[in-house]
Amino acid sequence: MSGSVEVRQFLLRHEGGDMSGGVPAQRSGSSDSQRVSDDQVRRARLAVARGANGVEDCSQLLDMLGLNPDDDGQAPVQR
Repeated sequence: MSGSVEVRQFLLRHEGGDMSGGVPAQRSGSSDSQRVSDDQVRRARLAVARGANGVEDCSQLLDMLGLNPDDDGQAPVQR
């Protein structure tokens, strides 16, 4: 995989976020924790596609990250 700088620049352009903020906090198992939104999944898929070396690489990365939809149409990362 290549282009980590490009991925960061892509995310900054599309999210308007600050990438220097450090590591995000781990989600807890409590019911009051925020779920991953559809928009976050869409943006993550775009970032993966941007940094992938090809279709096969992109598909494998999406599977590893839980971003491919399951039979119900929901990404595992959103459960």
